[in-house]
Amino acid sequence: MSEVKITAPLAEGVYRKVTLRLIPFLFVCYTFAFLDRINIGVGKLEMVKDLGLNDLIYSTGAGIFFLGYVLMEIPSNLMLARVGVRKTFSRILILWGLAAAGTAFVVLPWQLYSVRFLLGLFEAGLYPGVIFYLTRWYPAERRAKVIAIFTCATGIAGLIGGPLSGLLMTSFDGAAGLHGWQWMFIVEGLPTCLIGVAAFFYLDDGPAEASWLSGPEKTLVLKNLNVDSDDTAYGAHSFAAALADYRVYLLALIWFTQICGVFVIGFWLPTIIKSFGIDSPLHVGLLSAIPYFCSWIALILLGRSSDARNERAWHCGLAMVAGAAGLVAAGMITSSLPLSLLFLSIATSGILACNPILWAIATDYLSGRAAAGAIAVVNTIGLLGGYVSPMIMGWAKTLTGNLAAGLYIIAAILLVGALVSIVFTPAMLRGRRLSGGASSGSPFDAVVSP
Repeated sequence: MSEVKITAPLAEGVYRKVTLRLIPFLFVCYTFAFLDRINIGVGKLEMVKDLGLNDLIYSTGAGIFFLGYVLMEIPSNLMLARVGVRKTFSRILILWGLAAAGTAFVVLPWQLYSVRFLLGLFEAGLYPGVIFYLTRWYPAERRAKVIAIFTCATGIAGLIGGPLSGLLMTSFDGAAGLHGWQWMFIVEGLPTCLIGVAAFFYLDDGPAEASWLSGPEKTLVLKNLNVDSDDTAYGAHSFAAALADYRVYLLALIWFTQICGVFVIGFWLPTIIKSFGIDSPLHVGLLSAIPYFCSWIALILLGRSSDARNERAWHCGLAMVAGAAGLVAAGMITSSLPLSLLFLSIATSGILACNPILWAIATDYLSGRAAAGAIAVVNTIGLLGGYVSPMIMGWAKTLTGNLAAGLYIIAAILLVGALVSIVFTPAMLRGRRLSGGASSGSPFDAVVSP
């Protein structure tokens, strides 16, 4: 057989093909995942009154999602490595869609806690599963941009989710004897079940199983992954070793601080906007889209900048500093909605934009067979921030009557994450490169046989 030299332009074409096949579908999956997590923030505008809930009950219900998520996170990702992507993602999507729609029928606080716990239990594993899945397709130097595109789903979910949720609550209120917020949960939850069925038939477990790639294209992708694996040999340690590696916990700490910020925005942004006298759920939803739109732009730009400069720590850390500054400024604004939206947009942009950079750091360091479990450890510990954050906000609102104190506390937490990112991650990644050795060749220089 003749050998075909894979040039950089040809390799770009292969990865463009992979991206167009995988990323739009995964993007839709995560858009619904994030939407089904945060739509309770818009639903709160009416459901607390209809069900007789207070801010502390709401914050507990919103945050308890993450206890279920954390409980199932590592088992779900270990199962992914064993049973494959198609079956795992399909199970996750179908079950969480049913739980999300079931939120419409809660009446008592314990029912809200139960269905939110189940939602977290069923959704566990999706995000780190996708991150691990992408390591089966893309070498390290390509991941930040791809993860950034995928993670834009959080911004899109906020961008379309607020107006959509507000529209559903306003338009369907009273239809078939249900409140508008009940219709919101049903309409936004059930489509996920259909996506779960599609995932089983659409996704492949890896490049070797992809019928839409030619033989040389498969070989190129697999060859580049082998080069990447050689360059990150230090990361190919056992799952047990990952648990004993303090640097895994540094990554988890950064993720924890960022998650605290993410779900201040996700669960409390509509409430902050309503506090300026905006009563219509539709108007609140439309205004809440503004910070997410800004974050969508920031996320893409920061991901490209990080890849172009091959620098992670400062990009991640400074984005978190911007997020903290935005929260502090927003907490000080009590009389101007435009100014509040400006600072909330800065906060949301900084908080969400550092997400793909952090996971690029994680996947640079963690590779090989340990990746699924180690990534799950990072995500599991980090997602506890999703429980801590709303509880801080709920207690702050209960004790002080406003959200400013809670915003200041979360800002301080973000600054801790920024410090860890800037100080510790450069040394961690230098250690990986020294241990694994740098590759002198280009990943485009693979030679494959048709």
